[in-house]
Amino acid sequence: MRYAIYFTPAPQSPLHQRGGALLGYDCYSGVRTPPAGPADIPAPELAASVQEAWKYGFHATIKPPFNLREGTDASQLQERLADWAANTAPLSIGTMRVAGPGNFVALEPETPSLALQMFAAETVAWFDDFRAPLTPTDLARRPPERLTPRQRVLQQRWGYPYVFEAFRFHMTLSDALTRDRLAAWRAALGAWFGPLDLTIDALTLLAQDERGGPFRVVSRHRLAG
Repeated sequence: MRYAIYFTPAPQSPLHQRGGALLGYDCYSGVRTPPAGPADIPAPELAASVQEAWKYGFHATIKPPFNLREGTDASQLQERLADWAANTAPLSIGTMRVAGPGNFVALEPETPSLALQMFAAETVAWFDDFRAPLTPTDLARRPPERLTPRQRVLQQRWGYPYVFEAFRFHMTLSDALTRDRLAAWRAALGAWFGPLDLTIDALTLLAQDERGGPFRVVSRHRLAG
């Protein structure tokens, strides 16, 4: 079993409802439905383009997925997260846009935020004593030759290459797309989500029963510090 700490919108929020509908999966209830999105994206194309993304639910990664270190358990992790949230203030990150890294489509902040980078870095570090070291099998999933020297250092130390200065807050909306469809998806989803200001008001603990399976919400903790 793996765990992750994500930002997920409140389950009753329009943002969660729309993001979950697009992926065809509600990570709170664990219920799958046929993906539903804007009319400009044909239903068969949409379903074929979220076959991996749906498993993570509609989210933004803060502390990437990890196995528990020996001597720790999920109840301790949950207790730590509840305490962290109670002493951490909500963070407004402003206007979101549909863009995304590389050939993926995602919601991301329109303006970079140092406060957001620090928030994510502190969360990664604060929970790292719960993370089991990477195994050779884990490392083989991201061969070192595909990473920059700095990303290799980050992966070795923190278990993931895209943390700290390599972190980029985003809420994934698709698997990898072909270059000729990328612009169409971004335009269609930009109109479908519409104007959006986002505040990180909670952190969510999710669990994955087995690698390759879906993540499900264990508990959501409102930020109140």
